[in-house]
Amino acid sequence: MKAAYSFGMTTSSEISDRILESVLAKRLLPGARLSEQQLATLFGCSRTIVREALTRLSVRQLVVSSVGSGWYIAAPTQEEASETFEARRVIETGLLRSRERLDSAGLKRLRQHLQQQRRALKSGDAGLRSFLLGDFHVCLAQCLGNAVLANTLKDLTARTTLIAIEHQSDADAAHSCEEHAQIVEALEAGNLVRAEKLMAAHLGTWHVKLPMQADAEAAGIPQTPDPLMTLQEVLQPLDVHGASSVSGALRNPPPKTAAKGRSARPPRST
Repeated sequence: MKAAYSFGMTTSSEISDRILESVLAKRLLPGARLSEQQLATLFGCSRTIVREALTRLSVRQLVVSSVGSGWYIAAPTQEEASETFEARRVIETGLLRSRERLDSAGLKRLRQHLQQQRRALKSGDAGLRSFLLGDFHVCLAQCLGNAVLANTLKDLTARTTLIAIEHQSDADAAHSCEEHAQIVEALEAGNLVRAEKLMAAHLGTWHVKLPMQADAEAAGIPQTPDPLMTLQEVLQPLDVHGASSVSGALRNPPPKTAAKGRSARPPRST
C-alpha cells in the first residue's frame, strides 16, 4: 500500500505545509476529515508525526479535533470570518504604512506574481488561481521585509479561504487580480498612502466577495470507494510554474476534492 501511495515526507512541518497549501487551493474544504492512518500511509511516516502536524495546524486554528471522531478542517463562523479579515486589514495596511518605499527587487517579485496570477486566470485552474490570489498577500509582506507577519498572513489567508462556501467566480477572481495590480502600481509610483487605501478597500469588501456557509453540511463532498486515493489527489503538489521562487510560501503545494466523514462531523459553534 505504501509503495502505491506514499509521498515520502517524514517531517511534521512538511506535512502541515502540504495540508495548508491544499486549503489555500480549496482542495480541502471546511469539515473535511483528516484520518491519521490515511495520512501516515500517504506520507510514508508514523502516526505520531502526522499527529504532530495536525496539532501544529490546530494551534493555528486551521484544524479542529473531536474526541472519539478525529481531526477535521476548520469551518469558520461568520463572526470568526469578520475577525479574521479585520486582523488581515490591520496587519496589511499597517505594513504598508510603516514603509517609505519598496525596493526594486520587491517590485520585481510582485510583478512576477501578478503575471502568475494572470496565467492562472487564463488557464481556468480554480485551485491554482485561489492559491496565487491568496499568496500575493504573503508575498507582499515578505517584500515589505517582515517574515514573521508573512507567516502569520499565510495562516490568516488560509482561514479566510475556508470562509467561502464556493469557489470564486471567474469574474470575482479577475477583479481581485486587478485590485492586486492597482496596489502594485501604487507601490511602483512610490505612493504607499494610495497603496494602503487600496489594500483597505480590497480587504474591506470580503462579505460581498465571499458568500458565507449557511449550512455546515453544504461544504461536504461525497465519499469515494477509496478515501486514501482521494486524499492522495487532494494533497498532490500544484504546478505553479515557478511560483515558489516568487514568494517562498510555496514549497510542496496541491488539486481536487476531499472526502468528509459527515456522520462524525463535530458541531459548529455560533
